[in-house]
Amino acid sequence: METLRVGIVEDQREIRDGLAALIGGTPGYECTGAFRSVEEALGPLAARPPQVLLLDVGLPGMSGIEGIPLLKARCPGLAVVMLTVYNDDERIIQAVCAGACGYLLKKTPPARLLEGLREVAEGGAPMSPEIARRIVHLFREHRPPERAPYELTPHETRLLQLLVDGHNYKTAADQIGISVHGISFHMRRIYEKLEVHSKSEAVAKALRQGLVR
Repeated sequence: METLRVGIVEDQREIRDGLAALIGGTPGYECTGAFRSVEEALGPLAARPPQVLLLDVGLPGMSGIEGIPLLKARCPGLAVVMLTVYNDDERIIQAVCAGACGYLLKKTPPARLLEGLREVAEGGAPMSPEIARRIVHLFREHRPPERAPYELTPHETRLLQLLVDGHNYKTAADQIGISVHGISFHMRRIYEKLEVHSKSEAVAKALRQGLVR
């Protein structure tokens, strides 16, 4: 079996060291580095990129969710798995929309955690049972309203849809046919209308309200 390279970003030293020992001590797995923050991880991860990254949500400085796009930009092809205590709808949606491939809770048994790492490397999307149930509930129970009161223009709605589909500002600008500066202008308008403060919040709210698919 090919050795799976795994990185860790976790601010609690005891948990970080335990994960590094588990991964590094298991045949078929290699811990390429363990870091306490996204900022600390960016340089070393690019120099020695893992295939899979275990990423905490609550971190000093930049949150794990905010760090996903930066980490993936530094390490193309990186599969990010959130490992956290948070199981609320908001963080789950934000993490998935930001590019996470899996979402596991910290109470996940070690054997299942290792299986999840291998699963995501093979194209799967490992999730703790509680998280899978939350996602099923979100899609089953949250119906789009008949009319969303945000008065988004067709241009703004299309931009939100492109972001949901994984585009960044540059590729979205290419799709719409405007400059990146123009995208930034439209995003400021979207933030105001949706009463949010970041791209991940805007995307999460748009999905919850049925503004995009």
